[in-house]
Amino acid sequence: AWSIHKNSINYQLLMILQPPCGHSFSLGTTEQLPASHSWIHVVLECTCSGEQLLGEMSCFLHPIGKDHSLNLLDTLCTDDYLYVEKVACWVQMLVASAWLLLPQSQHCQLTVLPSCQSCRFQLTGSPGRQITTEMVFAVEQGSSSAYVSLE
Repeated sequence: AWSIHKNSINYQLLMILQPPCGHSFSLGTTEQLPASHSWIHVVLECTCSGEQLLGEMSCFLHPIGKDHSLNLLDTLCTDDYLYVEKVACWVQMLVASAWLLLPQSQHCQLTVLPSCQSCRFQLTGSPGRQITTEMVFAVEQGSSSAYVSLE
């Protein structure tokens, strides 16, 4: 979605999260839900057969002599559930770091706006012109092309 107000443009983007290799997302049931966490359960999958075919690929479920201390679960989850606040913080950090490497960063200022459930950024360029972008996170519900928001 997008809108224009005087010298300001606002965008709202739906960001579909895909699990990395060795992980999958499943929707938790109400009986499984931790009270303070998102209800997207992150499931580890065995990739041992792929490891044999691809060589250096590591299996998170059956690690053999490999350090898996920094993986999706440590970075974006709490108790095996995708935690939207951690996802938002991680994406904000990535966008802010990447912005500094772009040539446009010399002409526009990027400001990370406060938000716990999404990522909000404001670009300020020529006097009085602003672009605000909000990224809302979602995951696909099965293979139905339906999406569940993490808000």
